[in-house]
Amino acid sequence: MKTAIVILNWNGQKLLEQFLPSVVNFSSELADIYVADNASTDSSIKYIKEFYPSIKIIENTRNEGYAKGYNDALCAVDADIYCLLNSDVEVTKDWLNPVLEVFKTDKNTAVVQPKLLDFKDKRKFEYAGAGGGFLDLYGYPYCRGRVFNSLEIDDAQFNDISDIFWASGACLFIRSKIYQQVGGLDEDYFAHQEEIDLCWRVQNIGFTIKYVGTSTVFHVGGATLQETNPQKTYLNFRNSLLNVVKNVPKKWFLFVIFSRLVLDGIAGIKFLVELRPVHTLAILKAHLSFYSNFLKFLKKRKKLQKKQNYNLHTSIVWQYFILGRKKFENLK
Repeated sequence: MKTAIVILNWNGQKLLEQFLPSVVNFSSELADIYVADNASTDSSIKYIKEFYPSIKIIENTRNEGYAKGYNDALCAVDADIYCLLNSDVEVTKDWLNPVLEVFKTDKNTAVVQPKLLDFKDKRKFEYAGAGGGFLDLYGYPYCRGRVFNSLEIDDAQFNDISDIFWASGACLFIRSKIYQQVGGLDEDYFAHQEEIDLCWRVQNIGFTIKYVGTSTVFHVGGATLQETNPQKTYLNFRNSLLNVVKNVPKKWFLFVIFSRLVLDGIAGIKFLVELRPVHTLAILKAHLSFYSNFLKFLKKRKKLQKKQNYNLHTSIVWQYFILGRKKFENLK
């Protein structure tokens, strides 16, 4: 199997300086390494050419986000397995072998995520993917090892190989043929939660998503958009709603959409009470964008012949905020 690690970069020279060494040192024997540059205006390209001449560079003409950036770049990559790797990820020795072994032995596995730990506190799971992702009935994402903002300590409780619902875009392996078959990432998302939609569509055509806890990487998280940035709030709320319209099975469709709009309204009030009105405005902006895209995503929905069931737990909001269940193992 030919493997390609593709790092999307936009004005990220400092991140490349910090994290490329681990990728090169622990990956170059098993994979080709690419940097896909989204029209950076810093010295990223010059730096790579000078210090890492073996890395292949793909230069996109404009910065049009994570989804289109990867879609355009991967057209130029010849590989059986793509690894979409954030520029703020430190990989570890032998991280590739367990992942590639799963692809070799399980032909029905199309997507794999390794264990994601927090680079800033390596004892803890990292927010973006932790021990593999799921969705509750209302489309809220959560992970083994991370429910909302509660992060668990890594005590080897998720050192397994397990089926999950979505893999984190911070470090996502996917068979190239499947990526192309489902049409790649949905470029209307721009960034955030597009990997959830991708994994959903992969499962709709009968393939599985796996978490491989015997492979570990460390993710900074928030290097592009910090958690306090209202743009991140906007993208997360909008794209989560778009996931619902596009993918939720018919039996739950209207109920989930109505419930989500109400719950988002409550989240907006919560931000006001916390004196963070810019995030309330971001939710309002997200809903306006959702309404303007509703018919477009209904058309996309019709093209998906099957809608994979997705809810392992009924309501993470209820369990977390009302019942106080902060750990994955305590969810009912």
